Amino acid sequence: MDQIPARQVRAAYDDDTIIVYQAYASAIAEPAVTAQAFVPPFKIERMTWIKPSFLWMMYRCGWATKPDQERVLAIQLDRQFFDRCLTNATLSHYDRDIYASQVQWSRRKKQTHVRVQWDPERDLQLNPLPWRSIQIGIGGPHVRDYALTATRSVTDITGTVRKVRQLVVDGELTSAQSLLPSENPYDLPPEAAAAVGASVA
Repeated sequence: MDQIPARQVRAAYDDDTIIVYQAYASAIAEPAVTAQAFVPPFKIERMTWIKPSFLWMMYRCGWATKPDQERVLAIQLDRQFFDRCLTNATLSHYDRDIYASQVQWSRRKKQTHVRVQWDPERDLQLNPLPWRSIQIGIGGPHVRDYALTATRSVTDITGTVRKVRQLVVDGELTSAQSLLPSENPYDLPPEAAAAVGASVA
């Protein structure tokens, strides 16, 4: 574990798609599952945040217990769209190791519609780990593509989330671990890796 790069995208994926997670109230989740796309009342005018890490999603939504985050969705997303978003992303906060100056960072923020944050990854008990997990905010014209064309499928995994949470509460961590999705290092195109400041493995 001590060899995991500090900023590495890890996800469940295949040749064409990558799984990301979101949590919503039933009013948004139910129509999305039915339509297999994000339809109203989902708002394409607002930035939407996706997370490839299952456990970071659990941290964010409190195992589907937080208000308006009671339904956890696994979204099968087109990899070309995912890579394109990261290539056109800007970090939410200035990082002197990535940007030559705050002026350059500010200028890029104005020119792009995707935001990236690297937050501590979480373990089964939602404790922070030494390495980071990526969170991606999709905004502007990319939201419509995300909602209607880049999304291949939308699956409600709330039942699994509750089952894993109960196993953790009961101290059955090995059984809980066995139900987690298999997330492996995801190779970003060089332009995307540079844009988001991903670590070189």
